[in-house]
Amino acid sequence: MSATEPVREGNHTAETEFILLGFGRGLWMEMFPFVMFLVIYIITVLGNTILVLIIGIDSQLHTPMYFFLMNLSLLDLGNSSSIAPRAMVSFLSGSKAISYNGCATQFFFVTFFLTTEGFLLAAMAYDRYSAIHNPLRYPITMSKWVCIWLVVGSYICGYVNSMVQTGFTFTLDFCGSNEMDHFFCDGPPLISLSCSDTFVNIIVMFTLCGLIIVSTALITLVSYVYIISTILRIHSAEGRHRAFSTCTSHLVVVTLFYVSTALMYAQPTQLAFLYPRKVVSVFYTLFAPMLNPFIYSLRNKDVKDALRRTMSKKYICPLDIFSEF
Repeated sequence: MSATEPVREGNHTAETEFILLGFGRGLWMEMFPFVMFLVIYIITVLGNTILVLIIGIDSQLHTPMYFFLMNLSLLDLGNSSSIAPRAMVSFLSGSKAISYNGCATQFFFVTFFLTTEGFLLAAMAYDRYSAIHNPLRYPITMSKWVCIWLVVGSYICGYVNSMVQTGFTFTLDFCGSNEMDHFFCDGPPLISLSCSDTFVNIIVMFTLCGLIIVSTALITLVSYVYIISTILRIHSAEGRHRAFSTCTSHLVVVTLFYVSTALMYAQPTQLAFLYPRKVVSVFYTLFAPMLNPFIYSLRNKDVKDALRRTMSKKYICPLDIFSEF
């Protein structure tokens, strides 16, 4: 029996690989996505890597806000790297098969990075609330250990959700068609391929994703209600503008993230026909990680000044971001 031949289990046939259909077959439907993914991935890697290095190198950026931003860039790098290279190989070679274990691994890491990013964005909103609403207590409220535990907690929540989602999804029987109408292994298209009763899986995915998105979005919303009310009480127009400028970048990133992930995961899979899911997936898995460093840096004078200082240095110091802020 070949390595890719289905294995019989009882009355069913268990698949040992899946076929990722991507965006279709043909030169145009494979070369155009390849070029697009390649350009996006290169920009994503360069933008996020530069941002991580600048924050790590420049001591003036060793603050809670940039500590969170550095972790956001690392998550964006991980998320894009979990999807783009494998998809580009598929587009270029024409081989669309992915092994069962490879699919489970990709699903685990994509879920992990996305979930962790959701909790991290909520932590960043709380950080902005603490800085603007009560600036005198900010060094205490957002001490080094508080920041570290918020980040560690985000990673733990991401890991737990990823383990649960992966465990529930890959205990299903896949015994019918193994062709997945997607460009990476994701929950909704995987569930739709199963010949098992998927009611529990749909409920688990809908409940967990809904709870994560709603809870983290609620933390962000409440934080920004307090932030806006505080800013509106500032008498100086310059002071209001400065306070708003520290929040607008994060607010744009949060809006893009929650809208796109909610469309994918926080509603029943039966509503998938209402919008092109693959397009939404490209947006939050590839476009958003590419845009995030530009959203934060182009409007951020501190980052641009740090880049100038770094470029002017002849010697780059080791990363020591944990030792300060």
